[in-house]
Amino acid sequence: MPTLALDAAALEKLVSAAVAAPSIHNSQPWRFHLQPDTSTLEVRADRGRAVPAADPRGRALHISVGAAVLNLRVAARHLGWAPEVRLLPDPAEPDLLAAVRLDGAAAAPVPGSEWLYEAIWRRHSIRTPFTGEPVPPTVLDELVGAAGAEDAALHLPDHAETARLLHLTAEAERRNTTDEAQRTESRSWIRTGDAPPYGVPLAALGPQDLAGHLPVRDFTAIHAAEHQAPALFEHEPLIAVLATEHDTPEDWLRAGLALEHVLLAATVHGVRASLLHQAMEWPHLRREARDPHRGPGYVQILIRLGYGPEGAPTPRLAVRDVLGPEL
Repeated sequence: MPTLALDAAALEKLVSAAVAAPSIHNSQPWRFHLQPDTSTLEVRADRGRAVPAADPRGRALHISVGAAVLNLRVAARHLGWAPEVRLLPDPAEPDLLAAVRLDGAAAAPVPGSEWLYEAIWRRHSIRTPFTGEPVPPTVLDELVGAAGAEDAALHLPDHAETARLLHLTAEAERRNTTDEAQRTESRSWIRTGDAPPYGVPLAALGPQDLAGHLPVRDFTAIHAAEHQAPALFEHEPLIAVLATEHDTPEDWLRAGLALEHVLLAATVHGVRASLLHQAMEWPHLRREARDPHRGPGYVQILIRLGYGPEGAPTPRLAVRDVLGPEL
């Protein structure tokens, strides 16, 4: 097997892929540290970029970091490693969320990994209307399989259940725009001009649904002067429900792995996605999001899927800003 060097160039590629992952409000709440003696890249939470009003338990932070770990694993396979991922490897260090050991070369490429790696750089969250063209069942089956590969479940609700979930999301959006703490925090992540390379650029915000059917997050928090002109969204949105069997920090990380695996697989097929997290930010509404006909389980996020423009990338922190020797 070939000898692989975990040198500065490889680290640059690995961490660049990791930070391309989605995160709540594009907060990018992660840091990376190399343990050279064991060829292990540690992934830690950066609590300085947490969003406590929307995410008081750190659940969304864990999901965000899990998505970065998935990208890191995909990039490691692309470079020829057989990465060993451990979640929450040290109970004494709760902010050490994952460790990725890179001390062995892969015997053979993992099928489909190159497609996923290329999709890392093309995946963007979409905040604009979709065309309404249906996603083929074969593609949806693949997305369900992608979630299952990460020990999570992706459900595709029927029309009535989708309407119920959109109603819960609309109620959560109403609370988010009227609750002072949520409103202030949401607005604080909007970026203009020469702002730091995290948060959501004003130009990346989408319009509201002219028909009022699809509740898109309003980062401008009822400041009408900053709104884009309303637009008609798809009449029958395709909503997927990402859920886990339990609701521990490890489950949240696995939800992040599954989320990014689903999003990359969707990107491979030209399917766009936007994330509906509003109802997850209110405990009662999150409990209500569970479909009682499916039995136990915990909803982690809703994903809107469809066809449309590729979308614009949001800024990312440079590798030097998230990779360091300090602990």
